[in-house]
Amino acid sequence: MATSEHRWDERRRAAIWADLERRWDLLVIGGGITGAGIAREAAGLGLKVLVVEARDFAWGTSSRSSKMVHGGIRYLANLQFGTTITSVRERDRLLRDGGGLIDTLDFIFPIYEGDPRGEVAKLRVGLWIYDKLSQTHAVRRLSPAAMTTRFPGLCTAGLRAGFSYTDAETDDARLVLRVLREAARAGATVLNYAEATALLREGGRVTGATIRDACTGAEVTARARVVVNAAGVWVDKLRADLGLPPKMRPLRGSHLVFARDRLPVDAALLAANHDDARVLYIYPWEGATLVGTTDLDHRDDLDLEPRITDAEVDYLLATVRGVFPDAGIDRGDVVSTYAGVRPVVDHGSADPSKEPRDHAIWREQGLWTVTGGKLTTFRQIALDTLDKLRRELPEIPRLRGDTPIFAPPSVELGGRLAAALGAEATPRRSLRLLGRYAADTAGLLDAAAGDPEAFATIPGTDTLWVELRWAARAEGVVHLSDLLLRRTRVGHLLRDGGAAILPRVRSICAAELAWDDARWAAEEAAYRALWRRCYALPDTSAAGEAEPPTVDTSA
Repeated sequence: MATSEHRWDERRRAAIWADLERRWDLLVIGGGITGAGIAREAAGLGLKVLVVEARDFAWGTSSRSSKMVHGGIRYLANLQFGTTITSVRERDRLLRDGGGLIDTLDFIFPIYEGDPRGEVAKLRVGLWIYDKLSQTHAVRRLSPAAMTTRFPGLCTAGLRAGFSYTDAETDDARLVLRVLREAARAGATVLNYAEATALLREGGRVTGATIRDACTGAEVTARARVVVNAAGVWVDKLRADLGLPPKMRPLRGSHLVFARDRLPVDAALLAANHDDARVLYIYPWEGATLVGTTDLDHRDDLDLEPRITDAEVDYLLATVRGVFPDAGIDRGDVVSTYAGVRPVVDHGSADPSKEPRDHAIWREQGLWTVTGGKLTTFRQIALDTLDKLRRELPEIPRLRGDTPIFAPPSVELGGRLAAALGAEATPRRSLRLLGRYAADTAGLLDAAAGDPEAFATIPGTDTLWVELRWAARAEGVVHLSDLLLRRTRVGHLLRDGGAAILPRVRSICAAELAWDDARWAAEEAAYRALWRRCYALPDTSAAGEAEPPTVDTSA
């Protein structure tokens, strides 16, 4: 059963704000995967940790990635061997510790007549190295017949062979939530919609920040022995408060989402775009099919939610049509879109895809900044950060990288879950829930009480209705977009952002969040406007449209 301390609701939120002005050991600014990882490791060491996020947890890059947990085979082509070695090692540990949240996925690369011999040779060498670094050891060559069996409708003109290897994928937003929930269980205080608006300095050194409640506008001062700027691509906003020049190169990656029955794949197919030979991915995720990603300099205001452009839609669709020429895929098949901005440190490369993706840690005027890196390596980034912080927090011991990344759920909890699922129980479904919710599975089961359809899936997704109820009850939901785009992903997976299920979602929000008719109307309007602007196909008539207003929750 979930205790009150593990229910992130309005009562808990108010209690945190009332106690925010006490002195902390570590203030982490940024509630994405980097900040979450640092908080979990630091709290596990007994430090008093505060994490603040200006918007929702995982609102930024950490809910808009390609969802891949991988070693980054393409980094071998750029001779980034260290990045690949670290990523493969961390991927294997995530698979070991995060079953049901981190799942293996085959990646398959077709080879065609006319492909440059040098590129094919480079691929073979890269796969050989990758296989030697990995514990999966699943690299193999596929015949043309095996390729077309695996991918019905695949373009066969000039198809010579294929190569298959194994990596993994995840629900990136749920990964962040699990890490944050474990950080909180270890003693960290985590708070969304809490923006660090200004840094505090004493004696020329950063010693805290002014935190503004995005829901009420109230401001408090939080002081800490150490302040870490883990705001991803937004780190320069805080650094500017110290008069420091920008270091980041924001790069946008955009994706298309298709219903799986319209573009069915059971593995990640690597597909080269015919115009620039850049490799894209067509792959299964959460019962749908994703296509991505682009890699472009993002020049829009970072305070606005990113969105795909018409040119990116055309670029991605052209790749799909080239790979599956007889499928007749067009814009009408796109269920939704999403775009994210990658935190890449600017090294001046003319080609965005050539920029190194290693993480960086540095100290300026007492402020520690951590940015860059990959979703896969979040735990190593946390360990590297804490190792550097030992100069100011000497109680931090030397840390080992081979310790478990997650706290495993109990065997007893797995038994309770199987019994509750009853006829709906399958090994895959049980593992999926345990992977996403771990110790919170007990609270999830409590949330299902009295609802005969709690363990039914929402049509068109792998998501259960009880997941929406639990998220609304206990996972810090402030806005409808938090619930439908991050705690669950139904806003990505269903047409019109899940408009057809909103009546039932409304009843859940009324019961769990005490939203009255006026609050629901405001939330629904804001969510629909946001979805049309940032998750639907681009509306060229809406160029220059302002960001949809946030809902006033102060009443």
